[in-house]
Amino acid sequence: METRNCDHSSNGYDFSATFSDCNSDRSGEFSTASSPSRRCLIASASEDPDDLIHQLVSNLHSSSIDAQRQAALELRLLAKHKQENRVKIARAGAVRPLIALMSSTDSQLQEYGVTAILNLSLCDENKDVITKLGAIRPLVKALRTGTTTAKENSACALLRLSQIEENKMVIGRSGAIPHLVNLLQNGNSRGKKDASTALYSLCSMKENKIKAIEAGIMKPILELMADFESGMVDKAAYVLSILVSVREGKTALVQEDGIPVLVEIVEVGSNRQKEIASAILLQICEENSTVCNMVAREGAIPPLISLTETGTTRAKQKANALIDLLRRPSNDNTAMELVAR
Repeated sequence: METRNCDHSSNGYDFSATFSDCNSDRSGEFSTASSPSRRCLIASASEDPDDLIHQLVSNLHSSSIDAQRQAALELRLLAKHKQENRVKIARAGAVRPLIALMSSTDSQLQEYGVTAILNLSLCDENKDVITKLGAIRPLVKALRTGTTTAKENSACALLRLSQIEENKMVIGRSGAIPHLVNLLQNGNSRGKKDASTALYSLCSMKENKIKAIEAGIMKPILELMADFESGMVDKAAYVLSILVSVREGKTALVQEDGIPVLVEIVEVGSNRQKEIASAILLQICEENSTVCNMVAREGAIPPLISLTETGTTRAKQKANALIDLLRRPSNDNTAMELVAR
């Protein structure tokens, strides 16, 4: 059964404003109004570009790399904005040859193939055929070996395919998670955003959470959360919130010195950031007096008390619950003294 979106609102949060949907490729257009670009854009705007589409699909099978490259590029443009073109291109038989291009040793041809597949995947009707014709492994390969743009668009395409629930396991077992973590750590600003969005979707599965943690996701996630200039604090925090739902995630957060990062966010973050940080602190403190003591010693109590007075309704609930945990007799005197201040 296909899942139409990645809605984790059951956790009580609205993630739609935080994660982009990788709606279409953001690759640069033609730098000049060349004849092929004009022909493609005119056809895209017309009512019936069928003849052009069939010619371009035929050219994908050409023995000329230049002809293949031009055909993939023009199909990418045709599929970029118009839903009806996405359906027509897939029905014309473009998916299989485009998947083949994603394994090309020509980096530009690979990039165009990946980007065209991304744009076709924006149509729900196309997701099944893209998956069944074997796109996932070539996308993972492009995520590992492709150009910067190919890696970013591969992450977006994998996100789109992961919206079919059963694909999440397939993508995880195809080796995508470590490469997405690498993009999260080493990519540019767009790459980090695309990787975090894909990882958030994939890590709704416990198996993929473990893979991400084993791949070292905790370090880059915490680094992004600690950098208020990154524009990634919210995205990283939401990814962290699902990772700490498993024991391995809680352990990794503590080992990577994540508690000071979370306490700082509770103190100086935005209202939404304070809310999610307090919720994560509550998750890692539950049934763990050692972590409770670490949180208290990090100076969490004053900002938590402030949050009970000024935070959102949900933040107030989380802060009060966390303070209650720190007041329990099972925790040491340090926590008790800090609460009493």
